[in-house]
Amino acid sequence: MPAPLPRSLPSSTRLHGVRWQRSSRSTGMNNCVETARPASGPWAGLLAVRDSKNTSGSALLFAPAAWEGFIAALR
Repeated sequence: MPAPLPRSLPSSTRLHGVRWQRSSRSTGMNNCVETARPASGPWAGLLAVRDSKNTSGSALLFAPAAWEGFIAALR
């Protein structure tokens, strides 16, 4: 059985070739989160989330259903 994937990356810079997106409601003051969807590699299919104030910091990884549940709970 393969080892489980980590729930976070020590550095979001390890996600090569992803396009980070910020909320359209962001004020541009770097006080929000950014998301990316890795298309390949060990994190393909997961959603990565990082702090826009620290773009080289860690990134949390979520299964799409877990992220959608989180967003639904906020509404």
